[in-house]
Amino acid sequence: MKQFVEYFYQYRRTALFFVLFTVISYIVLALYDCDAEAVLYASGLCALIGLAGIIYGFLRFRKRQREINKIIDDLPVMAERLPAPDNAAEEMLHRVISRLHEISGEKINEISGIRKDSEDYFTVWVHQIKTPISAMQMILQNEDTDISRELSAELFRIEQYAEMALHYIRLDSGSSDLVLQEYDLDDILKQAVHRYAPLFIRRKIQLKYKSANASVLTDKKWLVFVVEQLLSNAVKYTVNGGVTLKFEDDILTVSDTGIGISADDLPRIFEKGYTGLSGRGDRKSTGLGLYLCKKVCDKLGHRIYAESEVNRGTAIHLDLSRRKISIE
Repeated sequence: MKQFVEYFYQYRRTALFFVLFTVISYIVLALYDCDAEAVLYASGLCALIGLAGIIYGFLRFRKRQREINKIIDDLPVMAERLPAPDNAAEEMLHRVISRLHEISGEKINEISGIRKDSEDYFTVWVHQIKTPISAMQMILQNEDTDISRELSAELFRIEQYAEMALHYIRLDSGSSDLVLQEYDLDDILKQAVHRYAPLFIRRKIQLKYKSANASVLTDKKWLVFVVEQLLSNAVKYTVNGGVTLKFEDDILTVSDTGIGISADDLPRIFEKGYTGLSGRGDRKSTGLGLYLCKKVCDKLGHRIYAESEVNRGTAIHLDLSRRKISIE
């Protein structure tokens, strides 16, 4: 019914002229004293022909609408898939759409080139910045003072933020290079724990970790990144107590005894740039760590969710079930 209303509205002027011409014909025949039956017959014949034309036009209109809606559903629109134009106006629109398609393709290629250059630059920059960071860390290892330990911690943070920037641009550029295969979960966890071990020691935070003895279908590089981000947050927001790594029923849990997250903030912690208004709001944070974790998990097919209570701690859960992942 809606399509018929749209069709009638589009051709309302044509229908109005048809009715007008029919009335004029009826009046002219009546003025010439034509037989009333002949007048009615002519009017009825015109109405029948007009109705047939309306039905035929509506069927063509409906078919065309279906073709266009299918193209819209399968965007981006390819110019060669557009229905052939029926008239001069549609021909002009077809030319406009074709030209817009060409321009959009050129812009997409231009933007892709810019993003590729940015990714290459950040990749080189991260590798270059690691050289002076490593050199400074080696120098500081020869000293064991409060200042040297503080500087080592700050260097670690610089390295962490540099790698986060690299992962951020790679993830958004679509060139994340995901490779899904079977990995030993303990190897992934040990790699992440080994990197953050000095931070646990410096903060005097206990780490409880029990061997998982399991293999998971994932991408090792990106899952290590996620676990590292979760460990970083756990250490950052835990003053007393410890951090626990646990794997049960295909669920990897990173929990802490830190300051927790308020009920108002909890639903939004995976949003980009969201740092919270309470609970963790007084801490300096980029609001990108958990956002990147969520994006990575979505790409890997892993579900990530959180449970928390203010002043009682936070638990981040990763569902690594194999049924969650489909390999194309």
